[in-house]
Amino acid sequence: MDKAGLSRSAVPDAFDVGARAYDQLVGANPGYHTGLRLSAERMGLPERGRGLRLLDAGCGTGASTAALLAVAPEAEIIAVDAARGMLDAAQAKSWPETVRFVHSRIEELHKHDIAGPFDGIFAAYLLRNLAEPNDQLRTFRTMLCPGGTLAVHEYSVRDSAAATRIWHAVCWGIIIPAGWWRTRSTTLYRHLWRSVLSFDGAARFQQRLSAAGFDAVHHETMPGWEHNIVHTFVGKAPQ
Repeated sequence: MDKAGLSRSAVPDAFDVGARAYDQLVGANPGYHTGLRLSAERMGLPERGRGLRLLDAGCGTGASTAALLAVAPEAEIIAVDAARGMLDAAQAKSWPETVRFVHSRIEELHKHDIAGPFDGIFAAYLLRNLAEPNDQLRTFRTMLCPGGTLAVHEYSVRDSAAATRIWHAVCWGIIIPAGWWRTRSTTLYRHLWRSVLSFDGAARFQQRLSAAGFDAVHHETMPGWEHNIVHTFVGKAPQ
């Protein structure tokens, strides 16, 4: 483990260890599901998503998939995750036939015949855990149809000293102890703490999106305690 947390290749296995407890842990955060739903709404998808094809990149146990489904219940959704345990937990839930789950690293979608064009891509808590986020952002752009939307729901505290202090307090006062109590391991939760601290500030991440070729790049943060801690970053594929 380095100052940024786990090596990126080790992240899926760490999520497998925490898969059984994951929903209970995030459920204790009153803003977790609300925030995902807000980011999905900020994609500006047409009402009910009729005729749209969406990619949920890094779906975990399905919370981000549920957020997409709530705002676009008539869309086709392909949900992908590299952690087998997390994906099993997602698939065990009830879903309409329009939702399909695929076990794959996001960098290897081509091996599973998953390609664009997509009308929208939702990536929640994903880019921070990739070895080559710039490459993946460029790939996402090529997978979107012209004018398609990428929404990145992600932690970013570097631009705010107050947010950084809150993040330290929440991790060491709540997240890491709760993770230990549920799983008898702190590996994943210490990685979360470290990786967020080392990730881009909001301004820098917007620059990454622009450099990857996205237009109309902007971001909004979350209400409540996650203000300036969790953000929605939105970009459009060029027309």
